[in-house]
Amino acid sequence: MKVFITGGSGLLGSKVAEIALERGYNVYSGYNSHKPEFGEPVKFDLADPNSIVKVIDDVRPDVIIHSAALTDVDRCETEKELAYKINVEGTKIVAEMARKLGAFLVYISTDYVFDGERGMYKEEDETNPINYYGYTKLLGEKYCQDFCIARTCVIYGARPASGKANFALWLINKLEKGECVKIITDQFITPTLNTNLAKMLLEIAERGLKEVFHLAGITRVSRFEFAKEIAREFGLDESLIVPSKMDEMNWIAKRPRDSSLDVSKAARYLNEKPYDLKKALKVLKGEMEVN
Repeated sequence: MKVFITGGSGLLGSKVAEIALERGYNVYSGYNSHKPEFGEPVKFDLADPNSIVKVIDDVRPDVIIHSAALTDVDRCETEKELAYKINVEGTKIVAEMARKLGAFLVYISTDYVFDGERGMYKEEDETNPINYYGYTKLLGEKYCQDFCIARTCVIYGARPASGKANFALWLINKLEKGECVKIITDQFITPTLNTNLAKMLLEIAERGLKEVFHLAGITRVSRFEFAKEIAREFGLDESLIVPSKMDEMNWIAKRPRDSSLDVSKAARYLNEKPYDLKKALKVLKGEMEVN
């Protein structure tokens, strides 16, 4: 199987590439600025339609995992034109190319398509994004309805990706240095280990499941509780984690208060089940000891 991953150097894309290579697939990792660690690197620009068409036409993949996006929520709010170009128009062209080549597409969407008023959202629940990032990702979904749409929530993993640490690595680094960190107590999520997510996505691609799936961790926690659990698993000083509130954050874009995802459909359908938080953190710790 020939797999093309957009965002091949990102936190999710790099893990999908790594596992796909282990399974013996031909992997092409699309990137813009950070050269990917796994797979055949393919430079392209999601903001340039010609670049997308040419690369996908050259690779001629069986499967496209479309994980690349402008995900900086505040930047999407201030640079709406760029966000629309990448997240909506870029996705439209990726989906058109998948149809043209008869490739199976998995579109990575987000918990931010929901307003966060109640949480534990199921696949069929009404979407209502409250920021421009969520809005562009929802528009992207419209172009991928005949493929798989996979919504996820707060991805973390054992290695930095695209030159950035994820929440878990950032927190561990701060606590190891004995630094205090302010973490919000009033935003609720279902954090997702990239390894678990990548395996679920590859299973969906292998089985050709053309549906909407919520693919995240099982456990609904506040960001504060998530941080505390990480500290406990890694034997770090949890007293350094200081409670804070969402309205103390200097965010430009609004964030949903509770964008946790109900993953019971994935747990029913897939052989690779969503992990609960304790299992996910044990796997994370094991991976970090190996790296």
